[in-house]
Amino acid sequence: MGRKKLEIKRIEENSSRQVTFCKRRNGLIEKARQLSVLCDASVGLLVVSASDKLYSFSSGDRLEKNLDRYGKKTC
Repeated sequence: MGRKKLEIKRIEENSSRQVTFCKRRNGLIEKARQLSVLCDASVGLLVVSASDKLYSFSSGDRLEKNLDRYGKKTC
């Protein structure tokens, strides 16, 4: 027996939305870290909040180095 599907919609109350953002951001960073460790992958993550605050995660190397390496492969 699985979980019931939740409807995804915008949280109207600012304080509740901020708390949810912090929890989900931390969970997303943890998943990125796990992906990096389990699969020996280079992972870079950028998250920008509604107040334009930037959060980043990079496995191993600096995020800029990962982005440069990706840019060279796609050009």
